[in-house]
Amino acid sequence: MTFQRIVVALLVLIVAGLGAIGYFEWRMAAQVRTLKAFVEGYVFNEAVMACEQAKSSTPFKWNGGKSTSVIGLNSVKLDKYNISASYTLVADLVYCDYDPIKRKAEIGSSFLERE
Repeated sequence: MTFQRIVVALLVLIVAGLGAIGYFEWRMAAQVRTLKAFVEGYVFNEAVMACEQAKSSTPFKWNGGKSTSVIGLNSVKLDKYNISASYTLVADLVYCDYDPIKRKAEIGSSFLERE
């Protein structure tokens, strides 16, 4: 009888623990989405200006473009200590990657192949 009570108590603790983990993960995901939206909104104007001023054989025209979209903030972990960030915009099928740390835009570049 005591063995059954111990097993039931452990099962209840495990279920409660998994529920708590799920709740905290959900809360953290909501905070990360909010932070990402804030950063994207903060970087957007800088990215548009830098992309329109970037020198390229293919002009990037956000203002006045027929088809524009924001791909958003991306990041790639290059190694244990370095993370490369990029904010990508598309205007009339011309891609522009903006690096918010270096404040540099590259038109038509592949984010994964950047230095």
